[in-house]
Amino acid sequence: MTLRVGNASGFYGDRFEAVREMLTGGQLDILTGDYLAELTMLILGRDRAKDPALGYARTFLRQLEEGLGLAADRGVRIVTNAGGLNPSALAGAIRELAERVGVPVRVAHVEGDDLLDRGWGPGVLTANAYLGGAGIAECLRAGADVVVTGRVTDAALVTGPAAAHFGWTERDRDALAGAVVAGHVLECGAQATGGNYAFFTDHDVRRPGFPIAEINADGSSVITKHPDTGGAVTVGTVTAQLLYETAGARYAGPDVTARLDTVRLTSLGPDRVGIDGVRGEAPPPALKTGLTRIGGWRNEVVFVLTGLDIEAKAALVRDQMERALAKRGPAEVRWTLARTDRADAEVEEEASALLRLVVRDPDPEAVGRTVSSAAVELGLASYPGFHLTAPPGKGAPYGVFEAVHVDADIVPHAAVLPDGRRISVPSPAVTSQLTEVEQPPLPEPLPPGPTRRAPLGLVAGARSGDKGGSANVGVWARTDDAWRWMAHHLTADRFRHLSPEVRDLPVERHVLPNLRALNFTIDGLLGEGVASQARFDPQAKALGEWLRSRHTDIPEVLL
Repeated sequence: MTLRVGNASGFYGDRFEAVREMLTGGQLDILTGDYLAELTMLILGRDRAKDPALGYARTFLRQLEEGLGLAADRGVRIVTNAGGLNPSALAGAIRELAERVGVPVRVAHVEGDDLLDRGWGPGVLTANAYLGGAGIAECLRAGADVVVTGRVTDAALVTGPAAAHFGWTERDRDALAGAVVAGHVLECGAQATGGNYAFFTDHDVRRPGFPIAEINADGSSVITKHPDTGGAVTVGTVTAQLLYETAGARYAGPDVTARLDTVRLTSLGPDRVGIDGVRGEAPPPALKTGLTRIGGWRNEVVFVLTGLDIEAKAALVRDQMERALAKRGPAEVRWTLARTDRADAEVEEEASALLRLVVRDPDPEAVGRTVSSAAVELGLASYPGFHLTAPPGKGAPYGVFEAVHVDADIVPHAAVLPDGRRISVPSPAVTSQLTEVEQPPLPEPLPPGPTRRAPLGLVAGARSGDKGGSANVGVWARTDDAWRWMAHHLTADRFRHLSPEVRDLPVERHVLPNLRALNFTIDGLLGEGVASQARFDPQAKALGEWLRSRHTDIPEVLL
């Protein structure tokens, strides 16, 4: 009765060959592909604005030119959110492809997430509710070989197949919650098998395989990968992915609210990690809905400052540029100086700092030639050694992401079956408003002893990411003693001290003892979302690694 679900894509642009690798590398029942992210919806929205027939991930269709036949031969069903803003169009394109390559497949799709016609105001490019897995389950029960969705939660690609396979209903909350956790581990592809892993030197991660979840009827699962593929599946790699883009103990979704504080991870052998103990609660009555729009126009110029007097050089060119922009400058001007230089460097690049100018304005002209001409004209009239990392351009539009919540009962979730019938998918009958979970007791602290100033990353791993304008950093300890120290030492205030960029922002700490982990959420760090490119690392992907590099007083017994 075990259901083997594999993943072949963590984002739009992931490894093209992964579909073939997953279909030929070993046994699978379901192959999923996650192609959507907040930024992807904006990209697809611009595609659809140019051509209403577009709006889906065209890469997936190319992958199916070979993958469709491989899946049919092996009896693997495919579930993907590659439909993006136009799942019906992608479903139709797959039927045309199937006829062309001579592979008879039954194709279904899920729709109803697109709420653009609800009057969100001017400028909104996309508006999509995050649906659950119930529509996917209806399609699979009706015999679909390929199910295409629009904006569903990433975990829905797993909860839908699992519910269809095991006959779960919305009352099977613990089982659904277990599938949500398995789906969250799978959704980002190779991040669960050693990709982007803090302790990457422990494994050969040059070409990590993609993850598989062996799901049981009670919702427990085993995370693994195909044999003879790169990377590794360990308690550490799974912990890292569980902390990615999550926050506190309650992980809310449209199918169920999973309690992350109940997750138990167990090493079951090489490349096998068990997940069990997950408890589920009723989902909230509202669905998260992502809105994207073009926020304005943006341009960037990076000045290279080399050698001596870096601060004075930066002050000179900044003053020159601000004078040039004073008459018709952009609405927003931001400067950052990265002191990447070091003294007495043997390589010129190592003697150089980067001064970054970022400008924004509703008018493309204000960030275009006005800015680029001002920078170019300083070529022979500014600081010694003047040059740029690249010629300044004319500017480009930037996007804005906003999350709102709408009543699930007004979202027309529907499954369009292989025979063309359209079935309305009701929202869960029982829902519950989210409340704060009482923070669990902390472990006994380590006994006092000598400490040494050293990087936090010597005893802790971290993974970070984005959720709209907020960021999260999950930090986990590798040993029980390191957890006993970290749980008391790494407070929200110390996190602010170690990460000065977030010092003035709201930081919330969540304690997850089963994972020996702390999860920090930082509101407002990313401005209006990744597409707005509000900071140097716009998705906060490296925020955790920066934290790990920071020095703090660590007990010598841990070092």
